[in-house]
This record gives sequence, structure tokens and C-alpha cells, in this order.
Amino acid sequence: QVQLVESGGGLVQPGGSLRLSCAASGNIFSIVRINRMGWYRQAPGKERELVALSTSSGSTNYGDSVKGRFTISHISTDNAKATVYLQMNNLEPGDTAVYYCNTVGGSGNYWGQGTQVTVSS
Repeated sequence: QVQLVESGGGLVQPGGSLRLSCAASGNIFSIVRINRMGWYRQAPGKERELVALSTSSGSTNYGDSVKGRFTISHISTDNAKATVYLQMNNLEPGDTAVYYCNTVGGSGNYWGQGTQVTVSS
């Protein structure tokens, strides 16, 4: 089992920045088997979409709408905890959504509870 805790959402003006964090915890055998951690988002009336993901091999992948503005960190692992950060710059009103952390690995596919990001003046 893996538990995910997200933080860092909030209200920001267009052009501003936010940094989201996701901490995965559980038994050490589940944590070391994580293959990728990433962020997805869902706006009202829209489907959930990929924002960014980071793999255990060090590669990253981004949704087209955030390329050049968002940066995801490599997965940092320490004992029975893994952490990933999402730096979001030059935010736009279209980035308003609930952001969900996701991990995929040998122990399964897990989702966080979500954190709200609102971009508005």
C-alpha cells in the first residue's frame, strides 16, 4: 500500500507561480517499486489529463499545454518515502483545476486526494 499526500495548491494571479509537492509513503518494498510519479489535473466538465510525470529511470514527460512553463522534479526516495515536486510558472486561467498526484509501480496504481489550483485576477 502507498499513501499520497499533496500540498502547495492555492489561488494565484495570472503569470504567477506555485509549487506542488507529493509525498508517497508506505512500506519500503512498495516505495522502491515505484516506476513513476506524476501529476494529472481535472477542470470542471473536462476529462482528467496528464500534466507531468517523472520515472524512476530519470525521464520526464509533459502535457502539451504546460511544456515550457511547468517543471517536474526527479523522484527523490528516502527509506519508505518518495517525493516529487511540480514547479508551475507563468500560470494561466486555463491551468485552473484540481491537481492529483499519481504513482504507478509494482504494488499498484495510487491517487492522491487532489489539491485545488485556481488562477484568477
